[in-house]
This record gives sequence, C-alpha cells and structure tokens, in this order.
Amino acid sequence: MRMLVAALVFALSTPALANDVKLGFVDLQRALNEVDEGATAKKALKKEFDEKQKTLDAKQNELKALKEELDSRGTMMKPEVKQEKLNDLQKRLLETQQLYFQLQQELSKREGEATAEIFKKMGVILQTLGEEQAFSMIVEKSAVVYAKPSLDVTNELIRRYNDAYGKKKK
Repeated sequence: MRMLVAALVFALSTPALANDVKLGFVDLQRALNEVDEGATAKKALKKEFDEKQKTLDAKQNELKALKEELDSRGTMMKPEVKQEKLNDLQKRLLETQQLYFQLQQELSKREGEATAEIFKKMGVILQTLGEEQAFSMIVEKSAVVYAKPSLDVTNELIRRYNDAYGKKKK
C-alpha cells in the first residue's frame, strides 16, 4: 500500500518537476575540432605525428633491407655471419618496437595536454551558458540516445569559445 501511495505522489508531482527541468547536450569532440584553438592544436599534433612517422618509416626500411639481405644471401653466408645478422635484425626489430611505443606514448601525452586546457575552458563556458539559459543539466552527446536538435548547445559553445579564446584574442 505504501508503494502505491509513493508511486501516486511521484506520478502527480512529475509534471510539475518536468516543467522546471531544462536539459541540453553538447558534442565536445566536434567542439574541440571546430574551435580555433582546437584546430591549431590538431595541426601541431598532426605535424609532430608526421615527423615521428618518418623516423619510424626509416627504421622499418632498414629492417626490411636487412631481412631481404638475409633472405637472398643467407644460404651463402657462413653460419656465424648469418647468426650475427639474425641477431642484429632481432635487436633492431626490438628497438623499433620500443621506439614505436615510446612515440605513441609521447603523442598521447601531448594530445592530452593540448586538449585538457581546452576542455577546462569549455567547462567554464558551459557552466556560464547553463546558468544564463537556466539549464538543469547539459550532458555530453555520447551519453544521449535521443534529443531534439534544438537542445544542442554545441554551436553556441564554439561561438563563445572562439569569441573568448579565438585567433583574434591571442
């Protein structure tokens, strides 16, 4: 009986609560890619990635050349020379793998550093936006199954971010 009373009280009060609730959502990844500072950071990270990729490509080409030499001339080599070349190939392969993981970690760290400050600034803007427009809650789009497009505040976030921190403000 108590459950029924509680359910009725909740059901009767829900429309009143629903009128006071204003929700919004934001696509933070899109905003990150579209704000001036995010696009600049993305370009810098891409340039850094390309430079590191060149280093890895050079190492991989060296490995390929060593393997081709072993494959083509390995049967004619003295066993001790062949073993020495195999050891060298394995050593260089391990070094290349370690370099790959190191570069990958460095890029992830740099990306995290670059985006953390942007997301922090976005959080402040979203809080202000939420207070100004009386939102009860603004959630990230990835957590939303369905919402009316009119509840999307991403464009407003991008506009305000660029107004505050865009290229002109540097």
